[in-house]
Amino acid sequence: MPLATAAPPPNIVFVLVDDMGYADLSCYGNTLAKTPNIDRLAREGVRFTQFYVSAPICSPSRTGLLTGQYPQRWRMNSFLETRAANTKRGMVQWLDVKAPSVARELQRAGYATGHFGKWHLGGQRDVGDAPLITEYGFDTSLTQFEGLGDRILPLLDAYDGTAPKKHALGSDNLGRGNITWMERAKVTGAFASRAQAFMTEARAKNKPFFVNLWLDDVHSPFFPPKAVRGDGAKKILYNAVVQEMDSQLGPLFEYLRTVPNTLVIVASDNGPEPGAGSAGAFRGHKGNLYEGGIREPLIVWGPGLVTPGVVNDKTVVTSVDMFPSLLKLAGKSQAHDGEDLSAALLGKKQPLRRRPIFWKRPPDRPGPSASERFPDLAVREGDWKLLCMTDGTAPQLYNLKSDPGEAKNLAQDQPERVRQLTEKLLAWNKTLP
Repeated sequence: MPLATAAPPPNIVFVLVDDMGYADLSCYGNTLAKTPNIDRLAREGVRFTQFYVSAPICSPSRTGLLTGQYPQRWRMNSFLETRAANTKRGMVQWLDVKAPSVARELQRAGYATGHFGKWHLGGQRDVGDAPLITEYGFDTSLTQFEGLGDRILPLLDAYDGTAPKKHALGSDNLGRGNITWMERAKVTGAFASRAQAFMTEARAKNKPFFVNLWLDDVHSPFFPPKAVRGDGAKKILYNAVVQEMDSQLGPLFEYLRTVPNTLVIVASDNGPEPGAGSAGAFRGHKGNLYEGGIREPLIVWGPGLVTPGVVNDKTVVTSVDMFPSLLKLAGKSQAHDGEDLSAALLGKKQPLRRRPIFWKRPPDRPGPSASERFPDLAVREGDWKLLCMTDGTAPQLYNLKSDPGEAKNLAQDQPERVRQLTEKLLAWNKTLP
């Protein structure tokens, strides 16, 4: 009998939406925007209800996805800003190139690797000496004002008779790449088109591809096309942007239907901006550790790879799991803080995770007032979630199975569980720089 041949490694496309809440896709309950292209992926693939990012804000969340490690291990505690602001918050100026990178590991495994869209891991505001994206294992990149190299910078057109305004946050003064100015409403389509061209090039070379399509939609400022702009109210503009983003992804998704052995992952990097997106029934928003800040949509699609029509409401997945899970699918093995949940991503199983998940609040998001502070730390183990301050005080304990909205604090009723989870959480916090 002939020997069985190993399955070829899959192509991987990771679509990361910026600042989109758990309930902002219509397949997750949004009635204010229609997202038929992403919804179709959800119907034909696996939709998760318990996916978490590693931080409720941009840069550390993205660090978790790229490295498979808790972002605080690399002093990535909040969003990268100016050099002075980063220093004030005890942060690095950019992600250390020595950090693990799923792109670098896949590149070593023979993948063509490309990053298209938002980076926000170095090279923004007045930080012009950060490493280029290609130094983290990407063969090529096209980014925006939160990264260096070739980039697209947006023009904000309010359609009020005034000239469109440039929105660069200093990126246009940093050099180190070609700059293309483009109407903000068209940027998602431009990134998707460039990503598609890269995939076509990789296929011509008979190479599997790994592509980050990290959109800067649906982050503010909200500038949808004139035809769907609405009356200017924040939520209306936001949902118009969500709908337009989905529309501009449509041609890419149709192209990927013609590319065999391809896995598409769609997620968001953190909870919604207050007054714009929606976390649905969950408490909280961008910047805090309640469910609304860290629980996000996750959809995995791939004909022939993924079991269709699965809604996984059992497996708790976090962004640091993507590193070992994607490497496993590519035939490699390497683990850091995450677990290999590749079988769950493919819809083959719905395993329970083995280890707890930990979070640390961004230092520049203390709370709405001096007397009302957000918890500093959080841990989830099984159905239980504990939040507390850095010294372990002010515990909040919730059973997420019976109380996903975190409405009833059970800390006084469960002192032993509070003690055990607090010990684990504070022990984890001590391992951080």
